Amino acid sequence: MRWVGCTSCRVGGVGLVSERRPETPAEADGTTGLFAALGKLLKFLRERKGLTQKEFGELVGYGPDAISAMERGVRTLRPEVLIKADEVLDAGGLLLEVIPEVESAMTKARTRHPEWYRNYAGLEAEAVELHFYANHGVPGLLQTDDYARAVFTRRRPFLDEETIERRVADRLSRQQVFERRPAPIVSYVLEEIVLDRPIGGRRVHADQLRRLLSVGQMQNLEIQVMPTQVEEHPNMDGAFNLLTPRGHGQVAYTEVQGYPRLITDSEEVRRIVDRYGIMRAMALSPSESRKLIEQKLEEL
Repeated sequence: MRWVGCTSCRVGGVGLVSERRPETPAEADGTTGLFAALGKLLKFLRERKGLTQKEFGELVGYGPDAISAMERGVRTLRPEVLIKADEVLDAGGLLLEVIPEVESAMTKARTRHPEWYRNYAGLEAEAVELHFYANHGVPGLLQTDDYARAVFTRRRPFLDEETIERRVADRLSRQQVFERRPAPIVSYVLEEIVLDRPIGGRRVHADQLRRLLSVGQMQNLEIQVMPTQVEEHPNMDGAFNLLTPRGHGQVAYTEVQGYPRLITDSEEVRRIVDRYGIMRAMALSPSESRKLIEQKLEEL
């Protein structure tokens, strides 16, 4: 095993990741069972109240997809949701009683990611800026539940059902970074092929495009599409993430064939930042990108 990155081995108190990737994710820590049970309870109380997922979501400030994920235990039921839900669903304090356990489980969940990914996930959760370039599939923070499940279900070698569900839950839990206050600055450059590849089939693909349109309306987030027809490209080296940890300089993250790399060397990071800037200048504007996504959705 060898370590990769610059000569400095820590960023913001987080060690660099190892190149060796284990065969399975971190072992379950009990949080999955807790949120699965809470999800079933939430569904029971919602249906008893006679509310649809959409109606309930409007009352607590979430969309129907998010409520569905909570009820299936693949998205964390945050304390503020439980407080609102207890009142809306006339739970009589029942949901308030579990908040200490939920807060404890959320702390454990921060270390639930596989060891090879955990260091990056910790930085991502606290970053003040996040920038992504994707050339193959929709990045994890933008994925719908079904899209993420399709990705893990069809990967090789095949994963067992329990591992798939755990990885989907872990991926969706990362999306809570969008709910942070103050919100981080986020941008994406997506190759056009990402919008064309129907991962999971037509329905899943359509829902994923709708997710991009929905998230793209966030004030702190911009999505730009790199047209396939461009004749020049400043980066043929693959996908990457750029993030700025709170109180520290910008770092980069790449992953190729299961080998992750957290890059902290300032000169190497600068080169990636330069490429990203050129790509943003070459890509369609956020408004033009939105129109293209809408067009592709209409053509499905």
